[in-house]
Amino acid sequence: MIAAWALGLASHRTGRLLAALTGIALAVALVAALGSFLTASKATMTQRAVRSVSVDWQVQVQPGADPRTVLSLVAGTPGTRTALPVGFAHTSGFTARVQGSSQATGGGMALGLPDGYRARFPDAVRTLSGSSTGVLLAQQTASNLHAAPGDTIGIQFPGAGLRQVKVDGVVDLPQADSLFQTVGAPSQSQPTAPPDNVVLLPATRFASLTRGVTGVTTQIHVARDNTRLPSDPASAYSAVTGAAHNLEARSAGTALVGNNVGAALDSARQDALYAQILFLFLGVPGAVLAASLTAAVASAGGERRRQEQGLLRLRGLRPRQITALAGLEAALIGLAGGLAGLGIAALTGRLAFGTASFGASAGTWSIWYAVAFVLGVAVAAGAVLVPALRDLSTVTVSDTQKQEDLRRSRSPWWMRYGLDFALLIGSWLVFRASSGNQYALVLAPEGVPSISVSYWAFLGPALLWIGAALLLWRLTLLALTHGRAALARLVRPLTATLAGTTAAVLARRRRPFARSVVLLALAVSFAISTAVFNATYHQQAEVDARLTNGADVTVTEPPGAQVPPAAGAALKISGVRHVEPLQHRFAYVGSDLQDLYGVRPDSVAKATSLQDAYFAGGTADQLMRRLAQRPDNLLVSVETVNDFQLSPGDTVNLRIQDGRTKSLRTVPFHYAGIAKEFPTAPKDSFFVANAAYIAKATGSDAVGAFLLDTGGTNQQRIDTHLRNKLGTRATVTDLTQARGTVGTSLTSVDLAGLTRIELAFAVLLAAGAGGLVLALGLAERRRTFAIATVLGARPRHLHGMVLAEAVLLAAGGLAGGALIGWALSEMLVKVLTGVFDPPPAALSIPGIYLALTGASAVAAILAAAFNGIRSSRRPAVEELRDL
Repeated sequence: MIAAWALGLASHRTGRLLAALTGIALAVALVAALGSFLTASKATMTQRAVRSVSVDWQVQVQPGADPRTVLSLVAGTPGTRTALPVGFAHTSGFTARVQGSSQATGGGMALGLPDGYRARFPDAVRTLSGSSTGVLLAQQTASNLHAAPGDTIGIQFPGAGLRQVKVDGVVDLPQADSLFQTVGAPSQSQPTAPPDNVVLLPATRFASLTRGVTGVTTQIHVARDNTRLPSDPASAYSAVTGAAHNLEARSAGTALVGNNVGAALDSARQDALYAQILFLFLGVPGAVLAASLTAAVASAGGERRRQEQGLLRLRGLRPRQITALAGLEAALIGLAGGLAGLGIAALTGRLAFGTASFGASAGTWSIWYAVAFVLGVAVAAGAVLVPALRDLSTVTVSDTQKQEDLRRSRSPWWMRYGLDFALLIGSWLVFRASSGNQYALVLAPEGVPSISVSYWAFLGPALLWIGAALLLWRLTLLALTHGRAALARLVRPLTATLAGTTAAVLARRRRPFARSVVLLALAVSFAISTAVFNATYHQQAEVDARLTNGADVTVTEPPGAQVPPAAGAALKISGVRHVEPLQHRFAYVGSDLQDLYGVRPDSVAKATSLQDAYFAGGTADQLMRRLAQRPDNLLVSVETVNDFQLSPGDTVNLRIQDGRTKSLRTVPFHYAGIAKEFPTAPKDSFFVANAAYIAKATGSDAVGAFLLDTGGTNQQRIDTHLRNKLGTRATVTDLTQARGTVGTSLTSVDLAGLTRIELAFAVLLAAGAGGLVLALGLAERRRTFAIATVLGARPRHLHGMVLAEAVLLAAGGLAGGALIGWALSEMLVKVLTGVFDPPPAALSIPGIYLALTGASAVAAILAAAFNGIRSSRRPAVEELRDL
């Protein structure tokens, strides 16, 4: 009997089975793909965080301790691959006499590097010119002294005379911030910038030059074996932090560990949690939607299934046997759909990422595949077996002969109790709480192994999604119940004399029709929110890169260089449309030292992007006009306004170095607005003022950087050309470099990988929600069309009935989905503010993708409608006999 029933299902209910199987396959594929991608992304974050560090540990030998003893202890620590001692000594100044002119600098640092250091730590030092060994001068120092390989410079050590050395090469220190850190000090106590003047000496030369010099310290630079670290950044962070603490405990106070690799993993673990959050925000709704599609497909044939169940009960089958048959159908759908979904996931990984595992290890991706398969079977059981069991216990044989709307006349319980309104109100309350100024979705305290996520913030978007869907369901039911006259007028152009009948049929079938509208709306809203989030994320990543670099190409002059604005004319080479000088000074407000940027208000926007979101108290254009109209106006940061309780128009006295006397001079300004972000400026506190006013007040128009507008093209070519032209006199950076350096590890694993999967499945879900449910609903109503034909309805009338339902479904679903998607996008971007840096001024709308999604849904609906039209052409007698 079971085999016969299975064959009967496969031969007579093929469409229903394939439709349910499609929903299961989409749910399984989405969960397997996203889960595997998430795991692979976390592993990639860990690997890139580890690779970004040139020196894993900097172990500071404490005063009075023997460096050789500490070196032996570090070298014997499990996981240590390389340990080399490096000497550090403060200098009080550098001098040089080059081409008849004498140059002098302030204090700096001298480092003693042992033999083989460059080979063991290849990313710590980068050679720019000359030899890679011997006495190496940092690029900034070489620029300050006008020195080049072959020149002789003097190093002044505290308490010792001037020591002369010959420069062998000029180098760059890519990770100078961590190299010159204060080991053991909290982040707020670290130096604001590395020293400008640095010389690297061979260890033996360093020892001879610093003999008798006070304040010489030793660090042990360590390269760790990180190949065995856990793939999850949070677990890897705990592992390296625990190892560092263990070393400090065993050293008995003779050593402190500067954990550079731990700091990199500390940042990566926060990004990993954001990736996990994105999986929940963007992946779970897709899986729920696919499961809902399966349930809707199963429910489309629910009336026929109940009639079959009643017939089986009349023929003497026991409830246990009927349950076995329903379980067989659920098993067929679950197993076949699950296997198909795993195949789709593997194919997606192969096409999008080159491997079916999405880059994850065999163990992790197999776990996700197993979880997704079990989920698919569970969804099949919930969609097919659970309704069958419910009907067995609540529906009698006589009830199975009645149509569903005759059995259920009352409104759903959630409509009677106003659950949709309650959910929307709850969503608004949660959103208000979770989008406050002091709210943090991810909390990762520095140096603390534990990391927490405020998962309750997920309630806002989740309640909005569910509440909006129920509200749309309510409105659709109300429109079909109480708007039959208006509905008849709407469909009259398609159905002619059957307009009233069509409206009556839709009113009678309002529940399944409302379910179809809501399902399509949810699929469309899922596509919209995912696409808008993805587009906005990439928009802000570009904005962040432009903020950091300043412009397409930026030429930064060394500190103290007296470069006039007219020097920018030499930078206007082929491909450069505009060169904008930008002053960079430092100014004291009270005892607080902040960056001061002098701009030309009328032309600064020609070279860089100034968004209204960067400012408060006016738009970008308005505030630039204020600086132009009143040159002593000043833009300050939010922190400064709060710290000094400023009001618009208040006088702000800044102490700025005079260009002639080199002493600090008090310059009055007037507070005119707030600058929250500004190109090349730091993230914390800074000032923006009129460059002409600063030059007049200080007697110097020296430029700190030149911003070059290339029209967004040929940035790398122009960068290379200017590097060759300027040499070590200035630092040249371009936007392509900034994209790679400012992005978090979440950006580096390419969020587009996640959203590519999402967007592809969103199109399929929208098409499935629009077409599959309508097609099955029309197939279940072949008896209605056959009876209408017998009663005299013409084919064009039947075609109009089908098209009218399709048009109403498309209009209601797409309109509702657009509204829900817009609201959900606004909420997602606001709640996930931590993913965006800086927060967006407006959402980015990917019009082409959204048009494709809408077109796919409409095409699927029309295909289902035309298939229904084709089926209605069959002779009524044949149709009734088959049914």
